[in-house]
Amino acid sequence: MPPLPDAPATTRNRDPILAVLRTHLATRRRVLEIGSGTGQHAVHFAAALPHLQWQTSDLADNHPAIQAWIDASQLANVLPPLTLDVGEPDSWPTQRFDAVFSANTLHIISWPQVQALFANLPSVLNDDATVIVYGPFNIGGQFSSPSNAAFDADLRSDDPRRGIRDIEAVLELAAQAGLALVADIEMPANNRCLVWHTTATPDTPRPAPR
Repeated sequence: MPPLPDAPATTRNRDPILAVLRTHLATRRRVLEIGSGTGQHAVHFAAALPHLQWQTSDLADNHPAIQAWIDASQLANVLPPLTLDVGEPDSWPTQRFDAVFSANTLHIISWPQVQALFANLPSVLNDDATVIVYGPFNIGGQFSSPSNAAFDADLRSDDPRRGIRDIEAVLELAAQAGLALVADIEMPANNRCLVWHTTATPDTPRPAPR
């Protein structure tokens, strides 16, 4: 059997992220992961949180890697990947979920795609749902570390549409989508986990980013 696709960052960050998921997805049941990548996060989290049904998704080119990890894991609570292009409304699933998780995606997709992601979230969320996004963010328009500044430069040299997003702009998109911030958690390597909950009032007061 050929070796499974490996993204080293997923091994480094999976356990700190899992600690957040244990707390904030304890009462959730169906999770849509946006941008499953290699599928490593999906199988690690689903194995540790067997009460969750984990729906993977990504562009079609990434499906073979995701499916390979699912097959190797033999987990019954990880579902085959859906084809999801966040910028295409017709590609979003028709079913609804009580949780959405996405890691290291907002700086990889373009800003219009980030806007589309949040604009389309309400179509897949139950009334009582949790959204968790992990990754690096700028605060007050400034990089949070020299390493993040260097990472942003690398991203933009590869594709000028990429880049670390300002946390305030992301929070505004979430508020417009009817999400209220319930946690802003500092993570290793200058990353953060942002946790939102659905609310009927888009402008519910939320904690300011630290």
